[in-house]
Amino acid sequence: MKILIVDDHPIVISGLKALLEQERDLEVCSAMSIAAAEEIMAVAMPDVAIVDVNLPGLSGFELARRMLAHNRATCVLMFSMNDDAVFIAEAMELGAKGYVSKNDNPAEMLKAIRAVSAGGTAWPPGSAEKVAYLAQPGTVSGAAPTLSTREREILRLLAKGKSLSEIADLVGVSYKTIATTCSALRTRLRARTQTELIAIAVERKLV
Repeated sequence: MKILIVDDHPIVISGLKALLEQERDLEVCSAMSIAAAEEIMAVAMPDVAIVDVNLPGLSGFELARRMLAHNRATCVLMFSMNDDAVFIAEAMELGAKGYVSKNDNPAEMLKAIRAVSAGGTAWPPGSAEKVAYLAQPGTVSGAAPTLSTREREILRLLAKGKSLSEIADLVGVSYKTIATTCSALRTRLRARTQTELIAIAVERKLV
């Protein structure tokens, strides 16, 4: 079974490799950037991809979306220090098969890989209830699940200080598309300015 680890921290990659390479049936490769991960995806077609949520440039969510667009057969596991329900909801929405916290026992990662490779899922306990709660009217983060993966990606890049032109280049769409999306987001989140939009996104844990 081919496993791809995508994380920008060498220590994390080293630790995961040491754990997984003890299993004789696992063939492990790694990437520290989105570009490197996409190169591997183009030729290796991993069975399971472990993707860090917080990658430099675009987020792990955007990379996962691209991976699944390239090959739906790859099982994606999102990997993060942040186990907030909003992040788990986004992972579910884009088609990931599970979400593993970096605070978990390392053995949980191996269990997750075995689970998704067998056709199952690997979500943290209580995930379904937490995600369902987000969708209820009147909750603090109630609007979060209605945003697409692309919309959340744009919000994250805005929060990082990227200009609309830079975001268009990173995401691979036109400037007009990004400007239109930002305008729609301001309307939906009731933000008068771009600065206010970012503040609301941070408050609601959308970035």
